[in-house]
Amino acid sequence: MFLTITTTGTPERPATDLGFLLHKHPEKAQAFSTSYGKAYVLYPEADAERCTAALLLEVDAVALVRRGKGKGRGGAPDAALAQYVNDRPYAASSLLAVALSAVFSSAMRGVCNARPERAGQPLPLRVEVPALPARGGTDLVRKLFAPLGWTVTAEPVALDAEFPEWGDSRYVSLVLESETLTLAEALRHLYVLLPVLDDAKHYWVASDEVDKLLRAGEGWLPAHPEQKLITSRYLSRRWSLTREAMERLELVRLAEADDSEVEEIDNAVEAETEAEEKPTPLAVQRRDAIVDALKSSGAARVLDLGCGQGQLVQALLKDTRFTEIVGVDVSMRALTIAGRRLKLDRMGERQAARVQLFQSSLAYTDNRLKGYDAAVLSEVIEHLDLPRLPALEYAVFGAARPRTVVVTTPNVEYNVRWETLPAGHVRHGDHRFEWTRAEFGEWAGKVAQRHGYDVEFVPVGPDDPEVGPPTQMAVFHQMTVKEEKAA
Repeated sequence: MFLTITTTGTPERPATDLGFLLHKHPEKAQAFSTSYGKAYVLYPEADAERCTAALLLEVDAVALVRRGKGKGRGGAPDAALAQYVNDRPYAASSLLAVALSAVFSSAMRGVCNARPERAGQPLPLRVEVPALPARGGTDLVRKLFAPLGWTVTAEPVALDAEFPEWGDSRYVSLVLESETLTLAEALRHLYVLLPVLDDAKHYWVASDEVDKLLRAGEGWLPAHPEQKLITSRYLSRRWSLTREAMERLELVRLAEADDSEVEEIDNAVEAETEAEEKPTPLAVQRRDAIVDALKSSGAARVLDLGCGQGQLVQALLKDTRFTEIVGVDVSMRALTIAGRRLKLDRMGERQAARVQLFQSSLAYTDNRLKGYDAAVLSEVIEHLDLPRLPALEYAVFGAARPRTVVVTTPNVEYNVRWETLPAGHVRHGDHRFEWTRAEFGEWAGKVAQRHGYDVEFVPVGPDDPEVGPPTQMAVFHQMTVKEEKAA
């Protein structure tokens, strides 16, 4: 198996910086042992203008057979001969993806102490894979790589060059080119998509593969148009793992929904109604309403579920009555941004003791969420597909059971008042639904009834007499046993 990565440079930014980024010196060849043979890294060319790193994986076909995974697609024996005659040693597959991860692990994480500024910068990249199995043909290759910013050249390989009438094989010769991606992004794309195109893995797929997929797919897989196919094939079509991965990716999309875009819409819309005096943005009004509701409930220990980039956590920290504030999100990227926003690394000891951020999925119960006075779901539920709402409902109201739960969501009826929002469009591209006041009231009422809460509704923003407020808020209060029996 063979793969090359090429970049170009200038005297100020020489192409040989590729050696620093890959942590492999251009002036020497290096060998690495793997479970199925040896991987070699060498540089066919290396100067300031152009540098090419090659990864050659020499697979031990006998080792493949002995370990029971060299027997054809997915490891199932097609025939006795398939143990010894197959494409595993030659065509790019999960074997090459694992070698990429093992040999270039630091580069894949974007770590480069010698050239830290270069690690985060896009490079002119050219990746070549001479023999790549593509179950789905060249069209699928383009569907997988083109949305990620690659210019794709995929040429089918003939079954036999001397007999063109036999047609094409299932292999392609692939060239990828981009000037907008970092090296780490490129390696993560290859790590996931090489075995996806082969539609087979050389090892047993266990539950830890979901974590591997989400780590390598962070930043690009949640929004990929072929997300479902990628997830299913990467996890060897194991339904339980695919379902778990899809649920977690859905929550990542929710977390990474850009709150700044929502605030931009809010600001633009409200600026139209009052040109002379800048109005308070709806996002700020929403946070103020949430803080007021939490104060009224007497809460001291508060969960911000789906905290995103930490705006609400930051607001709560300004009030000393909130003694413990926990931001929870499924996206590590969002939590990192929140940590920077809050300046956790420079925060005083007393202030730092009041706040913590941790990763968790609202689709599953988490014992760490139990025992809090209040929980907030601010602009969260509309990012979930409707069939996933019961899982979130149980995790929050059934398992965590805070005394107070505050939920905010857009009021779709108000959308007609926004001239900048085209008819029939939702406020954010990631919204799966937007409810009327009646729909939200029905959902909230059933949730309260099922889990022993009462609920009140509070308008957020200007309360239009015809269409209501732009944001609707429900405040759930846990009932006492006596109140619950009376209800």
